[in-house]
Amino acid sequence: MDIILACVQYFVDLGAAVMLPIVIFIVALALGQSIGKALKSGISIGIGFIGIGLVIGLMLNNLAPAAKAMSANFGISMNIIDIGWPGSAPMTWASNIALVAIPVAIIVNIVMLTLRMTRVVNIDIWNIWHFAFTGAIINIATGSYILGIVGVALHAAYAYKIGDWFAPVTEKYFGLEGIAMPHGTTGWFAPISVPINWILDRIPVIRNIDINLEHFQKFGAVGDPSIMGGIMGIIIGILAGYDLRGILTLGIQMAAVIILMPQVVKHIMAGLMPVSEKAKSALQKHFKNSTFYIGLDCALLLGDPAVVAASLLFIPVTIFIAAIVPGNQILPFGDLPTIGFFIAMAVGVHNGNLFRTLITGSVVMFMTLFIANQMIGLQTTLAANAGQLKAGISQVGSLDQGGSPVTYILTQIMHNTNMMGLLIVGGIYIFCVICTWIWHKKQVAELNSEKNTESDTTVSAH
Repeated sequence: MDIILACVQYFVDLGAAVMLPIVIFIVALALGQSIGKALKSGISIGIGFIGIGLVIGLMLNNLAPAAKAMSANFGISMNIIDIGWPGSAPMTWASNIALVAIPVAIIVNIVMLTLRMTRVVNIDIWNIWHFAFTGAIINIATGSYILGIVGVALHAAYAYKIGDWFAPVTEKYFGLEGIAMPHGTTGWFAPISVPINWILDRIPVIRNIDINLEHFQKFGAVGDPSIMGGIMGIIIGILAGYDLRGILTLGIQMAAVIILMPQVVKHIMAGLMPVSEKAKSALQKHFKNSTFYIGLDCALLLGDPAVVAASLLFIPVTIFIAAIVPGNQILPFGDLPTIGFFIAMAVGVHNGNLFRTLITGSVVMFMTLFIANQMIGLQTTLAANAGQLKAGISQVGSLDQGGSPVTYILTQIMHNTNMMGLLIVGGIYIFCVICTWIWHKKQVAELNSEKNTESDTTVSAH
């Protein structure tokens, strides 16, 4: 058993850029692809994830210092630095529940597929760490390993349903046919965008406001995504109090980000699509008249320029929100460069409307910070158990996963310490989930109607 666990840990430690190509290669071979094509698919995906890592690194290395300078500039002082997902993921994988989380999440997926409770075939093994974080926190809070495993299973099942519910958005807006996002960051907050979109549709004047990158293209060169990225970088540099050189440098760097991200995502899609098509055809042979989605990392959504633009917009917005959340101790830092993960699906739900995304994202970030503050004690214990508390640091917190409503609600249900917090967060969130379920039914009907119309048109043309 120890040898098996050590092998799994070694595999996990390879990181997403190496782990996923291996998984894809094995899956492609199992589906009947030739060794050459399977190898090409795996390497293409690896290249894409390396590229995403480089672009996110560019953002992290330049935006994080700008965010810290911006906070200091406006006199915003918080005593706990957000360690982000780069800090939260390693401490989760080091927990005693993490390695068991992988087979648990896979078994849950297989059972749900067999019972036709989901259409998502999840191959995003790396991001099982989100489910594992929930299990590890519940384990710490309750002292029960079994309840921790139950937490992993419940979070995984919910993530697969989120993948189902938002697959029409992934297909219609992002153009990723047959792909779903059962992701532990994008997934938590996607439901919040649904009732907000419904409400905004019913407010006169407001419902007509549509700030969309496509509309900016009417203004010629100024509407080009690279120029928009450059302008946002310059604004962030000014707010950070940089000198002219620093401001211009940050502008060029952010222009590069908004152009490079879609390019590296193309490599992932080039490797993924042949495998995805094979998987869908194989599954449809066993499950007649069924449609399946391949579950992947929502990094694919960062290829959309509107998502990148919203990510840059939310750097100053999130810092401002952090200043007004009652009792907030956490300074947004580590997760700021990847804030797009939090709001990516909202961009799709709002059809690229940055005005609506700003409203939804503000609610999302307020809730994230509210929850993350209540999870500081449990996350600090998780860090201490993993030996990741550095000298001079007595507490840690994070927005990614530390601010997850799913983790918070499950933890409070199993070990209640804040009934009012559970009622408020749980009540709001469950309402959003119910709205999403109803909305999903309508989206599927519309998508099927469009496909039938296209099919009839094609038949008539022939």
